[in-house]
Amino acid sequence: MKLLVTAGPTREYLDPVRFLSNRSTGKMGFAVAQAAAERGHTVTLVAGPVALPTPSGVIRVDVTSALEMLAAVQRLLPFHTALVMCAAVADWRFKQASPVKLKKSEMRPVIELEPNPDILTTIRPLKEQRTFVGFAAETGDPLVEAQRKLVSKGLDLIVANDVTQPDAGFAVDTNRVTFLSANEPPTALPLQSKLDVGREIVAWLERHLRT
Repeated sequence: MKLLVTAGPTREYLDPVRFLSNRSTGKMGFAVAQAAAERGHTVTLVAGPVALPTPSGVIRVDVTSALEMLAAVQRLLPFHTALVMCAAVADWRFKQASPVKLKKSEMRPVIELEPNPDILTTIRPLKEQRTFVGFAAETGDPLVEAQRKLVSKGLDLIVANDVTQPDAGFAVDTNRVTFLSANEPPTALPLQSKLDVGREIVAWLERHLRT
């Protein structure tokens, strides 16, 4: 299998100092990449700004913004048979960014944003026979939103989790997820390390890969 994985947050800069981002640390995506490499698969990891070492045997491509991540995925996808979209991509970016630090006295109290493209929706025409896996990191019951994303984004599998749980959200080494796919009932996995969750995802891909 030739696997493309995205991981971490994106940063959308207002100026060279200030940016819009989220709490993702990249641990789940890096765990998927490590698990796939352990199984002997070819893995390319597109990583947002994170402080994690590259897993052994993995090719890493670093990006910062959502547009950079989209461009990397579009460029690399044709060389891969499966995609695991684990990154927490910022939904919005600043409409106007400054190349120099903005002084407090010059900043307006209201800053305009514009939407970033949804990467999975944008690349859906490139899917062809590839297998796509997405994530739904939600608060409360994530299954309703996960089911919606499974259909709307044309995914083969979506991995849902409640990020409000202290042992299964951001910046921890464990996760508690549910697998949802089109032709199988939801599968709730017990609390386990993110590496073991990654191994479960890779095992699912090995059973279901189209090509």
